[in-house]
Amino acid sequence: MGRTWEFLTATRGGARLHWTDWASYGYLFLGVFLMFFPVVWLVLSSFKTEADLQRYPPTFLPYQQQTITLDGHADPLPLFRITGGEHEGMILAQLRRVGLQAQMIDPANPEERLQVSIRDYERLERFSLATENYSDLFGRFNFLLYFWNSTFITVMATLIMLLTNSMAAFALSKYRFRGRTVVLLLVIGTLMIPQTVVLVPLFLIVSELGMFNSLWGVIIPGAATPTGVFLLRQYMLTIPDEILDAARMDKASEWKIYWRIILPLSAPAIAVLAILAIMWRWNDFLWPLIVLTQSENFTLQLALNSFQGELQTQWSSLLAMTVLTLLPIAMVFMFLQKYIATGIASTGGK
Repeated sequence: MGRTWEFLTATRGGARLHWTDWASYGYLFLGVFLMFFPVVWLVLSSFKTEADLQRYPPTFLPYQQQTITLDGHADPLPLFRITGGEHEGMILAQLRRVGLQAQMIDPANPEERLQVSIRDYERLERFSLATENYSDLFGRFNFLLYFWNSTFITVMATLIMLLTNSMAAFALSKYRFRGRTVVLLLVIGTLMIPQTVVLVPLFLIVSELGMFNSLWGVIIPGAATPTGVFLLRQYMLTIPDEILDAARMDKASEWKIYWRIILPLSAPAIAVLAILAIMWRWNDFLWPLIVLTQSENFTLQLALNSFQGELQTQWSSLLAMTVLTLLPIAMVFMFLQKYIATGIASTGGK
């Protein structure tokens, strides 16, 4: 913590801040604001009621209108503060509204009906968190099932991707064979092919293999990625060949060299690829939407789509579900972010 504070309060020189310090801090704070303000707005909006989300102009904090329960009225009545007219300063409850006029009653004298213009009152509100947006999710949707499907797909796809990509990168970086450059160029060339171009062939292959409407139909097509092969190959090029030659002289098999030497030394690059793979698979929407049609196989991303209908969107539930969906991937990124910078920086070359 002390080093962090020392870094944040560092100046160009001397006790007084130079104008370049002010410019640097201003630029940094602007970047932090632009990155985190939408996230903070999303979290706070997930605690707003449906009526509060529809109001204009919108409010930053979640508010709920205060209500009162009176004898003779089954539902709670909303409270308003009168700002003009003969009843200015009073707090009245609204019975009904017709056009620009509202019929109000005084909670202290509920028998008397008062007519108030809607221009002369304002809502009586208080800060309140609509926690029912989250609690209702577990009652209306099988959230744990969707969470398990997303977790299973993410974990299995990441493990298979790390294994296949690291083996391919090991072969392309440490073996000399005819056509190695051609294979590498073909792998890199696939990066220029948009995903939408191969959706139909992938769908036909998955259907023929009997993996349609199965979680494995989402996992297997992403088992190997050209990005992962290229990233790991660039890092493995930095591993000295002398280490491998010494292992071969000690009668180590190629599998043992790969498993006991290459993988441990490539841990920073593998950690980077693992983080990227987790984010890719967790946030994947298009391919699961095509392969999965039964609700019991849906991922969290597909479950989010169910809140949006043709005529109406349940924004309060959608925002709460979005926050719950973002939490796991945000925690993974937060705890493993240090590997991204160190791993990518070390994959640039020898």
